[in-house]
Amino acid sequence: MRLSKTMLCWTAAGMLVLAACQQAEEEAGIEENEEEESAGPEEENEREEEGEDVSTEPEEENEEPKEETPEPVYTLNENDWSLEPIDDAEEEAVLITIDDAPDEYAVEMAETLDELDVAAIFFINHHFINDEEGEEQLLDILEHGHELGNHTMTHANLQEITEEEVEDEIVDLNDEIERITGERPDFFRAPFGANTDRSWEVVEEEGMLGMNWTYGFDWEEEYTEPDALAEMMVETELLQNGANLLMHDREWTNDALEDIIIDLEAEGYDFIDPAEIELENE
Repeated sequence: MRLSKTMLCWTAAGMLVLAACQQAEEEAGIEENEEEESAGPEEENEREEEGEDVSTEPEEENEEPKEETPEPVYTLNENDWSLEPIDDAEEEAVLITIDDAPDEYAVEMAETLDELDVAAIFFINHHFINDEEGEEQLLDILEHGHELGNHTMTHANLQEITEEEVEDEIVDLNDEIERITGERPDFFRAPFGANTDRSWEVVEEEGMLGMNWTYGFDWEEEYTEPDALAEMMVETELLQNGANLLMHDREWTNDALEDIIIDLEAEGYDFIDPAEIELENE
């Protein structure tokens, strides 16, 4: 069939209109994409305010997980200063404590105990931490996973000084330990075990647990030789479940420490983590 000139004109015009429409749509699409890609912070903020999720990457977790404080599983028996299990905690276990630290061997003792997977309380005197070296040793003891205790500023006999001096001996040392470590001690032991009514009051006011000990021998002349000390610490009839073992920052005690721990384990004893002891202020 032959088309008339009029129809040819209409057909040609229609094709031109269709092409023009397609070109316009393509140009509009390009402009819309460019506008979306070039959306600035202000537009993104507006979309966030409207509840739209504009994030393209997961948020980073900046907060470090907090360490959980262990639940208390032992409580102090003030009759013999031993530790008693709460509920089903291990009964055949003992507590290791080191007094007069950090003099000369405390850091090495802390390392030995850490290697043997034993945590202890190191009772601190101020005259051992009143310089940079002493402060570093104090932090080293903490780094090895041990707890700090207050053993007074000057190792004074609290029964021979005034009540005000008793308070200063305890509180001033807590202040110094907190300045160095950021935390106040949870434990207190009076030099010579010589407490007073005022010392117990201050201990309670400071939220600490005061304790003496079940037994210890390393200040007696016959046990200043490592083998003799190691044998006595394990063979004594005073060894019992929950015993609170007293030792000191001394050369012979340092030399005997590993044997003491190994021999106690051979006798079937586990070791109490000080962090698991119930405090009086809880």
